[in-house]
Amino acid sequence: MPTVAYRTVEIDGVRVFYREAGPPDAPVLLLPHGYPSSSFQYRALMPALADRWRVIAPDFPGFGYSEAPDDFDYSFPGYASLLHAFLAELNVDRFALYLFDYGSQVGFQLALKDPDRITALIIQNGDAYEETLGPKYEPLKEYWAEPTDERRTELAKAVSAEGLREEVLGEVPPETAERISPDLWQLSWPLMEPHQDIMVGFFLEILSSVGRYPEYQAYLREHQPPTLIVWGPEDGYMPAESARAYLADLPKAELHLLDGGGHWLLESHLDQVVPLVRDFLDRVT
Repeated sequence: MPTVAYRTVEIDGVRVFYREAGPPDAPVLLLPHGYPSSSFQYRALMPALADRWRVIAPDFPGFGYSEAPDDFDYSFPGYASLLHAFLAELNVDRFALYLFDYGSQVGFQLALKDPDRITALIIQNGDAYEETLGPKYEPLKEYWAEPTDERRTELAKAVSAEGLREEVLGEVPPETAERISPDLWQLSWPLMEPHQDIMVGFFLEILSSVGRYPEYQAYLREHQPPTLIVWGPEDGYMPAESARAYLADLPKAELHLLDGGGHWLLESHLDQVVPLVRDFLDRVT
């Protein structure tokens, strides 16, 4: 089993923690993480791919073990700019990109900066189509329509230990829930608790990214990157319709909906995801 290295690098004055594995001259797969986790969420996927690919998973400022300075731009464009500089520091020119949760919003904005750098996409429960947003977006939509202090306070209750548990377990059936490690929320919360204001701020930041969905879709239509869509349909934020929506702009994409899987597919269905990813990357990188 390949060894994962745990490293830090300074990017524009911010110390960024990242995990890396695989041959330094191998094709690169970049793994931006989602909320409420960090690069930790890729702890099992990385060694399963690192015999053939250089896999890199950074922590965003405010998440995991990266620094969280007060003057950082805590937004999806801010994270995309950080990733752009991070890749330059690591001498990564071209790479495949894993799009998941918040990482999909950051990843799309990174792709828009220089589309020709992207060799392929793996999309896993990362949305880009407003019309297919699931029912769990309703409280956010109400806040976007009328961003009062009262609604912000109500939403902020989700940024808690119990709220993170609900984010992770979501709508999956019991047989799936028992395969999802509680480490995802138990270990994330102590690192996230000092940065609650940052996390709550992202509730409005999501709206700004939804406004850019047409740009993401135009990128897909124009560039037609080779794409694997692997999806957990038991997801209140991003149901199966969110996965199928990509086919309108990427008719050649490979789509796999994994029965019983939810948002955290790498926890519960890793044994199904890894062969799909390896086969795909073998053909396109």
